[in-house]
Amino acid sequence: MNQLFVKPSKRASRRDFLRLASAGAALAAFGGRSLSAAPGEPTLGMIFPPANTPVPPEARLMYPTGVEFLALGVGLERMTPEGYDHVVDRIVPAAKKLASDGANAIDVMGTSLTFYKGAAFNQQLKESITKATGLPATTMSTAIIDGLRAVGGHRLAVATAYNDEVNRRLHTFLGESGFEVLAQKGLGIERFEDRPPVTHDELFNFTVGVWKTAPKADAILVSCGALKTLDLLAPLEQRCGVPVVSSLPHALWAGVRLLGLSGRAEGYGTLLSKG
Repeated sequence: MNQLFVKPSKRASRRDFLRLASAGAALAAFGGRSLSAAPGEPTLGMIFPPANTPVPPEARLMYPTGVEFLALGVGLERMTPEGYDHVVDRIVPAAKKLASDGANAIDVMGTSLTFYKGAAFNQQLKESITKATGLPATTMSTAIIDGLRAVGGHRLAVATAYNDEVNRRLHTFLGESGFEVLAQKGLGIERFEDRPPVTHDELFNFTVGVWKTAPKADAILVSCGALKTLDLLAPLEQRCGVPVVSSLPHALWAGVRLLGLSGRAEGYGTLLSKG
């Protein structure tokens, strides 16, 4: 078991927050691009860490009708604190661009990008986006917390894509949010381009292995928006007997709920089947 016990990190400074709100880097620096929303349907604007990220197929699998999606990337190159520091000031300007393109709500689709400075910073980031755009906002980190609370999870088995330092920061964030991490292990990925794709079977077996080291866990968290987890939710729940929350599906769930929709997507695990 790769179990981590750490002290809470220092709160993010007010200077960090003001820098987010005032950042005005040109969108060309992101390497990202969004398209204007079609009129008539509520539109979720999604900010992704990597550049040139398209709307993920999971969005249409879960919500084939009734909502539009816009995507914009901020150019993250490596899942490390230094990598996040390099792009975090681009989030609020990206949100403003998505708002101008027709988004009705903003969802920051990066778990580690939004938890790496702690729970207070994640909350302030949402507030900065809303202040800059006038739109409701959430983050992938907020979505996993909301999802875990919705399924009654408290004692967690946590499987991630991350290296040890990013895992440490996730452990801190979860503790600040009221959860007990019984087991946590990462795949050690900093750049997905540096290794073969994470397969369905690899991720399933890895997650089950983490859960086996924490038999008292009452929920499983799979953290990293780049991991393909939608089709694993129901099989993992059947195998392990506890609810499973993961980054991308539950961030989509949280985002469409901001638009006034139920978030229900049947067949994809406990929470999504209820909406």
